[in-house]
Amino acid sequence: MTQPDRLPDDRIVCALDVPTTAEAARLVETIGDAVGFYKIGLQLFAAGGMDLARALKADGRKVFLDWKLHDIGATVEKAAANLAGSGCDLLTVHARPQVMAAAARGVAGSGLKVLGVTVLTSLTAEDLIADDHALSPAELVERRVRQALDAGIDGVVSSPHEAARAREIATQAGRDDFLIVTPGVRPAGAALDDQARAATPEAALRAGASHLVIGRPITAAADPRQAARAIAETIAAI
Repeated sequence: MTQPDRLPDDRIVCALDVPTTAEAARLVETIGDAVGFYKIGLQLFAAGGMDLARALKADGRKVFLDWKLHDIGATVEKAAANLAGSGCDLLTVHARPQVMAAAARGVAGSGLKVLGVTVLTSLTAEDLIADDHALSPAELVERRVRQALDAGIDGVVSSPHEAARAREIATQAGRDDFLIVTPGVRPAGAALDDQARAATPEAALRAGASHLVIGRPITAAADPRQAARAIAETIAAI
């Protein structure tokens, strides 16, 4: 990996959803200075993701540990405390009050920010009904945003469709620093893949998103570096 020779737009988080850390490292090398923020999810977690995370941090990149921790409070607190010393930037937990509060305690005093995952972007209203939820995706996201604010964590993960309401709630609570990280972001004309509630990068940012998680439109492109730069150009004025 090489040090980036210019500052990328850190609102773009490239999802390294590939099978091995070697493949992920090659992608980072190919993308170069077009992206400075990378997401390491469960697939890479199971393949030595922390080694990759440390290498990315040593190379001056920002790292999002998208591991969606969900366990009893004591276990989540201890896991978050262990990760707090990694130098990574973002960590996800499921947006349950006890889980979020425990993670907040675990990372206290460190630079690691905690995000509560509200409703997965692959889920539809029908999916929530099948899972015995009486609320719509928008209603459930709103409830979990409020719970995230009460827990004192740094932000949430939600689809672009709920970003505007999440931003409104955070602003009303006096949390202008609240992060709203949006997966399900697809440039105009890109395939939706498994995303049920998607939007373009421009629409997500205008709705209130602070960060855009973008995977296959960059990593599966014929030229990942150029694909990332093209996305950065479309949001440069926003």
